[in-house]
Amino acid sequence: MTEPAVVLGVDSGGSGLRAVLGVPDGLRAPGPVRSAEPVRTGPRGIDAAHMREQLEPMVRQLLAEVGGGRLAAVAVGAAGMATLGDDLRGRLPAALAELFGVRRVALAADAVTAYAGALGQRPGAVVAAGTGLIGLGTDLTAWRRTDGWGHLLGDCGSGAWIGRAGLEAAMRDFDGRRGGSAALRARAEEMFGSPLSGLPRQLYPRPDRPAVLAAFAPEVGRCAADGDPVAVRVLNEAAGHIADAAAAACPPDGACEVALTGGLLKLGDVLLDPLGAQLTERLPHARRVPAAGDPLDGAVRIATDLAADTLKLPGDPHLLYVEE
Repeated sequence: MTEPAVVLGVDSGGSGLRAVLGVPDGLRAPGPVRSAEPVRTGPRGIDAAHMREQLEPMVRQLLAEVGGGRLAAVAVGAAGMATLGDDLRGRLPAALAELFGVRRVALAADAVTAYAGALGQRPGAVVAAGTGLIGLGTDLTAWRRTDGWGHLLGDCGSGAWIGRAGLEAAMRDFDGRRGGSAALRARAEEMFGSPLSGLPRQLYPRPDRPAVLAAFAPEVGRCAADGDPVAVRVLNEAAGHIADAAAAACPPDGACEVALTGGLLKLGDVLLDPLGAQLTERLPHARRVPAAGDPLDGAVRIATDLAADTLKLPGDPHLLYVEE
């Protein structure tokens, strides 16, 4: 009996790895399976050997659950792929061919898998907003990337951006400067301890500084919901930055579908209401649509289309690299 042809989708980020199979109709899709250990980054970028080491047992477990299916295609979405993907592109396709006999491999930036999960293969724009923030759009001939430059140079409107702005307002109140917020100061002291003069030495040396900053974003949201004017202003400005990213990512005529995805949206109406108004103002011809799925769904979609020779999303050496 011929083994069923299945595809593999992988999502790699700061919280670890997730992997799931896309299976033919009639088979139950197992998973996803997870590893809480993020893939290491080395001198050549994201470490292909470490990703292989983690993926091998995860994929064997998934294949065992469907009775030993044959991998027809793999798509890996990885945070940092656009700038740190040299080692993955150079070594991971050969490793997957050696382990599982699969020749069709797509390596994508996580923004691309977020796009594919949200909109599939339609023209449009997607803004992925979490700890960081990136916008990505396409007319199916080329990609338009906006932001995603990290918490020091960009990621404007992201969780890290909101958290940093909220902590700045807390520090302003601590100093007695204009623009401070007593409510945000109280929240910061609950989270980081008092006095706040100790906050810099807690924050600056940490390698996970963006995540620590983003952890304060929900406190900014709570203060905004309670009516704190400084917190409200921070979220209004964040909404403007997110709308900027969407507008810059849209195809030039602006007549496209726009979807938003990412954990930052969990802040709720205090962010979504001003964001809706900003999107209406900046993109009057765009149509706002709900994201159909997440980046892992997008990886499965890309792998499925790659296996069927129906992949329409544009190739790019840094955003969507395909080896067949």
